[in-house]
Amino acid sequence: MSQSVSAPSATVRRRSEASSLLRQTDLPPGLPFIDGAFRPGSSSQAINVIDPCTERVIAQIAEGTVEDTDVAVAAAVKAAPGWAALTPKERSETLHRIADRVSENSELLARLESANTGKPGMVAEDDVAQTVDTFRFMAGALRATTSAAAGRYAADHLSTILREPLGVVGVVTPWNYPLLMAAWKIAPILAAGNTLVIKPSEQTPLTTLKFAELVADLLPPGVLNVVPGYGPTVGTRLAEHPDVAMIALTGSVRSGKAVAQAAAATLKRVHLELGGKAPVVIFPDADLDSAATALRTAGFWNSGQECGAGCRVLVHADVAERFTALLVEQVSTLVVGEPGTGDDVELGPLISKAHFDRVTGYLERAQAAGVRAALGGSALAGNGYFVAPTVLVDVPEGAECAQEEIFGPVITVETFTDEAEAIARANAVPYGLSASVWTDDARRSHDVAARLDAGTVWVNAHLVLANEVPWGGFKGSGYGRDLSIYALDDYSRTKHVMHHVGR
Repeated sequence: MSQSVSAPSATVRRRSEASSLLRQTDLPPGLPFIDGAFRPGSSSQAINVIDPCTERVIAQIAEGTVEDTDVAVAAAVKAAPGWAALTPKERSETLHRIADRVSENSELLARLESANTGKPGMVAEDDVAQTVDTFRFMAGALRATTSAAAGRYAADHLSTILREPLGVVGVVTPWNYPLLMAAWKIAPILAAGNTLVIKPSEQTPLTTLKFAELVADLLPPGVLNVVPGYGPTVGTRLAEHPDVAMIALTGSVRSGKAVAQAAAATLKRVHLELGGKAPVVIFPDADLDSAATALRTAGFWNSGQECGAGCRVLVHADVAERFTALLVEQVSTLVVGEPGTGDDVELGPLISKAHFDRVTGYLERAQAAGVRAALGGSALAGNGYFVAPTVLVDVPEGAECAQEEIFGPVITVETFTDEAEAIARANAVPYGLSASVWTDDARRSHDVAARLDAGTVWVNAHLVLANEVPWGGFKGSGYGRDLSIYALDDYSRTKHVMHHVGR
């Protein structure tokens, strides 16, 4: 497909030099939160937290160590029996109080998230709202868990099935949704009766530390512990620690492999939510306008730093030109800017210089190989890590940009000519997190969705999430499920108790 559509490149809306999203009092203490309080760590080293809009240091956080991690795990071990002994009603009421506290501080948390990540206000506010809903859902779900019915499955014996907490869970969260991904882990872990030690990304630790500060009086000491630091130090220690029953990570495939390898020595459970390269399969009978409009959000939400992003379009050749024109038209209207420059800003910067270089490297190599940018295709001028919303066309089968997770504001467009080809190519990536099918043929939608190798498949939609339904992937996207009652299953264990009742 050769597409002649083009549109003017985006520009970045910037704050004035004097304006700031934060006051000094908004920042959390930059220390580990262990056993109910912030306390100095064992290292004098600090990590700079960078504003990706301006490239300036906005805070310094203590660099956690193996020793800090061990102290935090010991606190969690000590707190575990008491927290596990609470009734579901008691734990539920605590989670509701946490949800209330987050809601009461939603404006502060959204500003802090925007300052640390560069997220537009609308994205950060949605993150906080979804955090509240995650705790509210888990507060209800923990009171309605189900197991196999008690019964006499062997003569003269009564069997009961119990669900028990695991104990201490280690958690490693990513930089793209610092608060929300923490909530996706913390809420079901606490709901299931476990205690935890969480390591937020060293790039985005502020809202996780602030969350700990805000809820410190709501939880018994040691139930929630936060150790900021680097993955090879804190994350690896959590994965290796003999007193940690499970390690749960949301992050890259490389990080997932490292955690799984480290966890193998103690045979602990592993829960991994890793990368994605979601195919968007568009058939000739699809509503092309709706598909283009949906991808304007689903491909570029959080600047494309989203593992479920609709980033890889496979469109039938008969409608490819028309669809691409519609997509470019939609994407060209996205407003790029720093948070605090208007409620209409939709795209912020990438998270870091390293990630900016990675994304722009993909764009440069793609265009050098003959792939064409119908829109965008490069960095945007000025400070910060801004990349133009990009639509790449003339993408051949097997191209790097269509196979590997770019994790930026980039959609690639490929074409296909028959259904079997579309399905084969959609599945021909290492990932299996999410996908979508666009067609008005109900039978086709059911059949194709069943044949796509992804944990979530949307039909005539993309990137629509709810706490009631599970999220997680296949293949290189990991295993385990976030959200829904399936997360409670992941963070608990099943015990069969059989009583001899013969007389």
